Amino acid sequence: MSPRTQVEDSLLAGSAQAAQRGMRWLLENQHEQGYWWADLTADATLESDWILLQLWLHAPVNGVWNPPNRPLIDKAVRSILERQLPDGGFHIYPKGPSEISATVKAYFALKLAAGAEGVSPDEFTEALDRAKDRILALGGIQAANSYTKINLSFFNLYPREGCPSVPPEMWLLPGNFMYQMSSWTRAIVTPLSIVHALNPQRPVPAGFDLREIFAPNVPVTYQRHEKLFSWPNLFLAGDKLLKGWERWGLKSVRQRAIRRAEQWMLERTRYTDGLGAIYPPMQYMIMALDLLGYPADHPDRVEAQTQFDRLMVATDDDFYFQPCFSVVWDAAIAAFALGDADDDPEIDAALRRCADWLLTKEVRRKGDWSVKRPKTEPSGWYFEFANEFYPDIDDTAMVLLALRKSRASNPSGQQACEQRASQWLLDMQSKDGGWAAFDVDNNWRPLSFMPFADHNAMLDPTCPDITGRVLEALCACGLDRSHKAIQRGIDYLIRTQEADGSWYGRWGVDYIYGTFLALRGLQAAGESELEAHVQRALEWVRSIQNFDGGWGESCASYDNNTYTNAPSTPSQTAWAILALLAGGDTRSSSLHDGIEYLLKTQTSDGTWDEELATGTGFPGVFYLCYHLYRHSFPLLALNTFVRTKQGRTSVQNCVR
Repeated sequence: MSPRTQVEDSLLAGSAQAAQRGMRWLLENQHEQGYWWADLTADATLESDWILLQLWLHAPVNGVWNPPNRPLIDKAVRSILERQLPDGGFHIYPKGPSEISATVKAYFALKLAAGAEGVSPDEFTEALDRAKDRILALGGIQAANSYTKINLSFFNLYPREGCPSVPPEMWLLPGNFMYQMSSWTRAIVTPLSIVHALNPQRPVPAGFDLREIFAPNVPVTYQRHEKLFSWPNLFLAGDKLLKGWERWGLKSVRQRAIRRAEQWMLERTRYTDGLGAIYPPMQYMIMALDLLGYPADHPDRVEAQTQFDRLMVATDDDFYFQPCFSVVWDAAIAAFALGDADDDPEIDAALRRCADWLLTKEVRRKGDWSVKRPKTEPSGWYFEFANEFYPDIDDTAMVLLALRKSRASNPSGQQACEQRASQWLLDMQSKDGGWAAFDVDNNWRPLSFMPFADHNAMLDPTCPDITGRVLEALCACGLDRSHKAIQRGIDYLIRTQEADGSWYGRWGVDYIYGTFLALRGLQAAGESELEAHVQRALEWVRSIQNFDGGWGESCASYDNNTYTNAPSTPSQTAWAILALLAGGDTRSSSLHDGIEYLLKTQTSDGTWDEELATGTGFPGVFYLCYHLYRHSFPLLALNTFVRTKQGRTSVQNCVR
């Protein structure tokens, strides 16, 4: 036996053992209802915004702020302080640099909550001084994003004239204007437009202001673009007109717009866990209902507050908010990773329980997506426990892949569900051949230049990562490249490959994620491993491997528009391994070193540790730590490696 064969046999045996430990952990941590679910965490901006909401809900009395939930506010303050960086700022992803908006929000929250229990005055003063210095070094409060300024303007802490208008009249525009925005932006700006239109001027504690973090000699208003005839300047001109309209426009039109926005907002709280089932619109809805006169005990207001509070995690040791619940997503990935193993009665039973639960989460009502696809039968899956208006194309593909390797208690029901979901995916293909997250052809680029579009997520364009996963799912359901949709998807991936051989990843960090999913989609569609674009991708993956054998990528890739190295992580290493295997690389030293990295970093309980953010919310603005990624993806990589080396094929047939 050659030395190389001995190494491969050793890696194969080690991988099988490590996979067994990983599968045991998942089996032991399956919820009774059949799903897998772990925390989804982000940065300190959620806790900071929550403190702002407490000021909104509990106004100062005689200039003194003494909210009834002071113990929770004290915990939030401690949570924020623990994340302050040595330079005084706050980041938006672990190990990242200070970011101006996150730092401004934290400064506001800390200053407002001064005197928190367990925090000495000296510690508070020192933390605020360092944050103030960092804010000024980053350009002052004027450099913060529009949503930060808008929030502060509600309390007269930032001039309203320096904030973009968010008019509810957008709901009165023709051509389904609001549906040209991404689904999450639509959910955010609708309640925000109500709040903005009603122009609250909420009180702050006596003597409280933020003057010290305004950079001197820097204007508070938006500046014109250097190119006279440009979309930014057009929208800035429009914003000036809107500010005039707010003063002198027809009040009847504004009231009609507010009522239309209110109606839309309330309709989308049915069959869902809060508006959009994500933090920002849920927060703004509470504020909007308050301004609209809904008393605290009104059922709609109680429901909005209850769903928002569910995102809070408060224990003796921790306090943080989840931006949403990732349960369907977590469950599907975990089931897919388990399903790549050999047949095992215990695993089969676990997958059956998960499949039964997933089938109960299929969407059977028309949502916002149906505006552009009115004749399509509803199907698909959302991301959270309940979010019927917003099935997610990515989640739907992932659930279908999980169901390919599971057998529900009702096979005929599973088959019908899969057929509906597959057709829904086909109908949701965009004109360019790719797939987006929630909508079809949601790519009207001028919207990205609107003054309140600096959250970098006004649109939901197609992307290689989702397109790759959808191709894999559809091909698992029996389609091949002879189908027009599959060929268009292949063409899209070839066309969107980067010059260095990688693919952009919109929903995971970043190029490693996009490349892994693009290659798996091409493999499933029958693309030859010998094609130049496949070989270029493999060379790129091998070229960025770290010295420890793993792979890592920083969230800074989104800012730099190119791969930016970071310390190795289990999930990104797993993605790179899966990319190599999908491209036909089954024996390279890069592959072996990557497998070895996963073996040596696995913990004694069969899991992996991961500190860095590998999930993406809004590129350049908001990042996510999926706490189940570090378990599910390494397990998937190890099981795929074992299956590939043993010459087994994946279960890819539809239920018959």
